[in-house]
Amino acid sequence: MRYGLLITALVITFTSSVAQRSVTDEMKDTEDELYASTKQINQFFHRFNGEEDERGNRYYPEDKKYRDAGLRKKYLPILFDTETGYVKTETANSFIKEVLDKKNPVFLDFHSGDWFAEVNTTFLYKGKEVSVLLYMILQQQGQGYEWVIDDLSFDPYKSSFKKDTSEQKMFIHPMSHELDFMTLRKAFRNTQNPEQYTSRKWEPDYLTLFLFEMKGGALEFKTVKNVKFHFFEVDGWYFELSNFNRPGYNTGWLISNLVKVGAAEQKQMKDYLYDKN
Repeated sequence: MRYGLLITALVITFTSSVAQRSVTDEMKDTEDELYASTKQINQFFHRFNGEEDERGNRYYPEDKKYRDAGLRKKYLPILFDTETGYVKTETANSFIKEVLDKKNPVFLDFHSGDWFAEVNTTFLYKGKEVSVLLYMILQQQGQGYEWVIDDLSFDPYKSSFKKDTSEQKMFIHPMSHELDFMTLRKAFRNTQNPEQYTSRKWEPDYLTLFLFEMKGGALEFKTVKNVKFHFFEVDGWYFELSNFNRPGYNTGWLISNLVKVGAAEQKQMKDYLYDKN
C-alpha cells in the first residue's frame, strides 16, 4: 500500500515538474518573441538608430550605449522581413554596411526625415464601398508635429481626367480673341472632357476634389485596411516598412522592400509610389 502511494506521489511530482517546466519554457519563448518583435514605428526608429536596449528600454544622448555601433550591428539584421524573400540578403548586407559606416553612420530622423505613410482606407462613395489611398506626412505645428494628408489616389478620379494629348485633340481656335472668345460656347458643349482646354502644365488636384466631396457628403469614411511607410532618408536607397502579424520572431514592423536608387531617380520613384504614372 505504502509502495503504491509512493509511486503515485513520484508520478504526480514528475508530471507537475514537467508541466511547470513546459509552461515556463513556453512563457520564456513568448517573452523572447515579444522582445524580438518590433511592435511600434517609434521602436523601429529606436532600434535602427541604436536608441534602446534588447528589452526595449530607451537610451538617451547622455547614455554611454546611445547609438552604439555594436548594438546597431545586432539590431539592423532583425529589422528585415526574411520570410517573403522580397529583400535579398546581399542587398540588405550592402545597405547595413553603408548605414554603419564608421566615418559617416546614417540615422533616421522621425520628425524631419524624408519618409511618408501610405494609408489604404475604405470610404462609402455614391452608395458603394471604395478604396482610397491617402499619402500622409508629418509637419511641424507650433511646438509639436501633426500628420497631414499630402495627396491621394482614387480610381474614379483618375479615370475622370484622362487628357487627350494627340494632334487630333479638341482645341480652342488661336484667333478666338477676335471673337471675344465666343468659341467657348462650342467648346463647352462637350461637358465630358472640359480638361482638354486646359494648359499643358495642368494637373488635376484630387485632394481638393476629395475634400469638396467629403464636405458635400458624397464621401464617408469607413475604416483603415492597412498601412505602410516609404523611406528615402538613406542617400542612394529606398525602403518600405510593412507590418507582419505572424508566429515566430520575424514579426512586427519590418523592412519589406529595399531598392538601390540614385538621386536622379528619387522623383520618379516617388511619383510611382504616389500613383502618378
